[in-house]
Amino acid sequence: MLTVVQAFDRAPITEIGFDDAAALERKFSAAERVFKDRDGWLHPHQRIAILRKLAALMETKRDHLALQIAREGGKPLPDAIIETTRAIDGVHNAADELRNFAGREIPMGLSAAAENRWAFTTREPIGIVAAISAFNHPLNLIVHQVAPAIAVGCPVIIKPASTTPLSCLAFVAMVHEAGLPEPWCQSFIPEGNDLAEALATDKRVAFLSFIGSARVGWSLHAKLAHGARSALEHGGVAPAIVDRSADLARIIEPIVKGGYYHAGQVCVSTQRIFVHDAIADDFTQALIARVERLRTGDPTLQTTEVGPLILPREADRVAEWIDEAVRGGAQLATGGTRLSETTLQPTVLLNPAGDARITTQEVFGPVVAVYRYTELDEAIARANALPTAFQASVFAQDIDVALRAANRLDASAVMINDPTAFRTDWMPFAGRRESGYGTGGIPYTMRDMSQEKMILMRRG
Repeated sequence: MLTVVQAFDRAPITEIGFDDAAALERKFSAAERVFKDRDGWLHPHQRIAILRKLAALMETKRDHLALQIAREGGKPLPDAIIETTRAIDGVHNAADELRNFAGREIPMGLSAAAENRWAFTTREPIGIVAAISAFNHPLNLIVHQVAPAIAVGCPVIIKPASTTPLSCLAFVAMVHEAGLPEPWCQSFIPEGNDLAEALATDKRVAFLSFIGSARVGWSLHAKLAHGARSALEHGGVAPAIVDRSADLARIIEPIVKGGYYHAGQVCVSTQRIFVHDAIADDFTQALIARVERLRTGDPTLQTTEVGPLILPREADRVAEWIDEAVRGGAQLATGGTRLSETTLQPTVLLNPAGDARITTQEVFGPVVAVYRYTELDEAIARANALPTAFQASVFAQDIDVALRAANRLDASAVMINDPTAFRTDWMPFAGRRESGYGTGGIPYTMRDMSQEKMILMRRG
């Protein structure tokens, strides 16, 4: 049995049973059976109706779902409420997208050989989707992986993170209650990594959606069946550049939110802040003052701003990285104290060494590092120096500076005067290089989970 515990105090919540290899085979067989029965495919209006009903069911359970996120995942309740609201909107987003989910005309008659023909494409579901999710958004990430599959008509088997399975199980139950037959959406709770790999790499999988570590994601990607597509969402070491023209009174709050939202356990969490030397002292003073006011503790309380890390060993690791940076010459400006088994005092480090792990690797914890620069291109070069690339920010009132940075930062998205962690669920969301493969965001995932078929008619 899997014991699910509260992230904050490790108190048991419940126990759930594991799925074994035989259960995985039953799930694949059921998914394959319904997908092969084309006469049994649900029509678009039926899928829209199911998604609308699903969103309505989620609305009735909004408070319960938010509290569950706070308990099992450790996300502070105000942020968990926002996650639940986003998840509901994401289901609507998938239904709305079906109104524009169509093929296109292929021009004929452009050569003598193509005369008297008419060609167009339709969009078909790609096949069985295997989805492996992460703990840090235990409901909204599930929606991002499952709702597009439902919308386009793909059977989906979803494996949540073992630390946060309850949000996924509740969501799948509501999917069935909304009217989707069980073989079209099934959860999978394996005991070990071998079965998770078996889910991802089975030859019947047409599309793998993976959210998690780069090491695991790229390993699975290399083992996919021939012809299978994938979308991988890994992490970054997100940079923010603060120009001398930035309005300090307005940027501290978004930078703090970007760095400490969900205790920094976000793949685009602000981690490296490059500040122009002319304002570095004032910026650092204001940043430290705001970070020291952050309320850290029980995520189920409305007043908590920073909750726990997901596991005690993660708190151990982040504390070790902080100590290593300080030993290597960084100044511990504030924080660094272990508050409990899973919570750390939000931390600001000044000028860690270039080879410190806090500089080169994703910390996934409540820590930001501040570095000084004098020339914009120097800051851009340092921001681009890592093999990871996801989202980045530039804070500036000087439009020339903002656009130069936006054009030259190696990132899939650059936020101007907004934090690196900004996201809406309909925008493209993608890691570059080691940070990912493919593009997330509900409309983009729907396109990836479908394929075009061309139909050609010869006249006369």
